Amino acid sequence: MPKGAALSSGSSGELVNHFNGVRVRVNGTGSLQMTLFSFDDVASNVLVPITMRTATNIVPTRLANFVQHRASLELKTTNIDESMRVNRIVIFSKEIFTQWPSQVYT
Repeated sequence: MPKGAALSSGSSGELVNHFNGVRVRVNGTGSLQMTLFSFDDVASNVLVPITMRTATNIVPTRLANFVQHRASLELKTTNIDESMRVNRIVIFSKEIFTQWPSQVYT
């Protein structure tokens, strides 16, 4: 399943970002599972699931604590006959480093 990449503006992949929250406006049935992934899915951060409704007036925010160059967000349902309609996704992030700290090899 393809995943969309989220990164801060002006980044060419060298900045290190702290991804600290995801806000999703979604309608549907069932439970929406969300996971943030790093490059090549080396690291991941599972977020608290959202119980979906067919009509809602709230846009829930799920907190994250994920430090990576870039992150991709996976949204999925796990049971048969569950459906979702995503209207909006907002990912909150902040640049914390311009590059990873150097490692000294001896």
